[in-house]
Amino acid sequence: MASFASEEAFLEALRHVRKAGYRRIETFTPYRVELEDGLLPGPRSPIPWIMFVAGALGGSGAYFMQWYACRDYPIDVGGRPLDSWPAYIPITFELTVLTAALAGAAAFLWLAGFPRLDHPVFSDPRFRRATQDRFFICVRSDDPRYPAAHAGSLFLGTNPESIEEVVP
Repeated sequence: MASFASEEAFLEALRHVRKAGYRRIETFTPYRVELEDGLLPGPRSPIPWIMFVAGALGGSGAYFMQWYACRDYPIDVGGRPLDSWPAYIPITFELTVLTAALAGAAAFLWLAGFPRLDHPVFSDPRFRRATQDRFFICVRSDDPRYPAAHAGSLFLGTNPESIEEVVP
């Protein structure tokens, strides 16, 4: 993990790390750095598909629940048809939205690894400044290109304030 005092030095180091071929990178900044998004590898999230499938299951489940209730417990009111699908739309829509939202929230928490109350970088005393005025780049040891001898020298040409090996 390397710390940087300025946003420019941080972005230059991030470009350098990406050119070296590292993919498992974590950054910690006191505010959103705009050019950072283009430099970090971002895998596509499965959350939209999870929400789509959950919404489709919730909506079809709501529709068939109402259909089942009308077929097995018929109530003839004013000569209306028993299977009146327009009457099913509000509940079907509401349960579609509810199941998609709940599945999306649960998938986000599960995929993000929350609640994570401890992270190895928290043990570094300099990391407290990540929310104040320092920028940190952490190259994870599970990166395929991570050799322990090369990782420390990776940041030497980028002029960091400090380089620290974080032991998990």
